[in-house]
Amino acid sequence: MERRELLKMIAVLTGGVVIGGDVFLSGCTNKEADASTFSASNIALLDEVGETIIPTTSTPGAKATKIGEFMKTIVTDCYNADQQKAFGDGLAGLNAACEKANGKSFMDATPDQRKAFLIGLEKEAKEYNKQRDEKEKDAREKARKDMDPNFVSAPSHYYSMLKQLTLWGYFSSEIGSKQALRFLPIPGHYDGALPYKKGDKAWAI
Repeated sequence: MERRELLKMIAVLTGGVVIGGDVFLSGCTNKEADASTFSASNIALLDEVGETIIPTTSTPGAKATKIGEFMKTIVTDCYNADQQKAFGDGLAGLNAACEKANGKSFMDATPDQRKAFLIGLEKEAKEYNKQRDEKEKDAREKARKDMDPNFVSAPSHYYSMLKQLTLWGYFSSEIGSKQALRFLPIPGHYDGALPYKKGDKAWAI
């Protein structure tokens, strides 16, 4: 799938601009890089969070794509300092929040407990991002009218980052593009009336 199209797809699925996507498309490496968040235990935690978002079914899940390592690369290379801090602080508090909800850490929780916990986090993230957008509305509009390139929105909720990164890493991987999506390495002729039945995989672009 072409990079720009993939980021557009993720933005539609998550209801927001893909964090770090602009830097990724420019091919830049973040000079503010900080990889201290990504210990081996945190990479393992991110693998399990990703696997809960995209679990193994008839095709491999996010964990099979080493999604934790992918998150490390994007956060380190493509997130700014404020976004990195929001991601790191959120990840640090994830287990505490899970223990409060389930009486156990995310790693010790059952698959059903993990799923329910992340559903709750998604609701929390949507409300958090909505309130941020309302608070920044006037400043964002002024920056747009003044064509001010220095306006930078406050970071999204960390779960929004986790979900975007999971989708991004999974569908840009070989597993995601060739097994979860239908893949055509050499496109043939255009067919505007291609038969489709419910349950068919989407096409990789």
